[in-house]
Amino acid sequence: MKRFLAVSLCLLALSFSSFANSPKPAAKKTPAGPAPDKAYMQKIWDGWSTLDSANVAKYYASGPHTFFDIAPLKYGSWDEYQNGVKAELSGYKSAKFTVNDDLDIHPHADLLWATATIKEEMTSKAGKIEMGNFRWTVVFENQDGKWLIVHEHVSEPIQ
Repeated sequence: MKRFLAVSLCLLALSFSSFANSPKPAAKKTPAGPAPDKAYMQKIWDGWSTLDSANVAKYYASGPHTFFDIAPLKYGSWDEYQNGVKAELSGYKSAKFTVNDDLDIHPHADLLWATATIKEEMTSKAGKIEMGNFRWTVVFENQDGKWLIVHEHVSEPIQ
């Protein structure tokens, strides 16, 4: 009987010690507003339609994040992206981008990823009109109550 009591006390002590050492779940951040939806994502593309990357900077996270664009291949941060895109957009006088109805949104805790095709109509400074669709994959993260883009991939289908 003494042995049973001793074993029971040991098991009880081990149980309490495992509860004390178990990690506490991290506090979930609360976003300032609703998660990005089609209207929010269209605002991003309306900003790109101005051909001025400064008009979309508020949607992108600073720091080392990877952004893939049509040209050049890759940027390692928002600062690189913002500066690099200026050269690419400098040959155009107007643009209109529309998020198509195939937008697919996948929320997961403080992250959200989405895919869509984007209709584009751009007019070069020489007057040439370019029309088509390209692919967009985007990852948002809730950072201090703001949904910011931490990864983006824009690509054109091979014609």
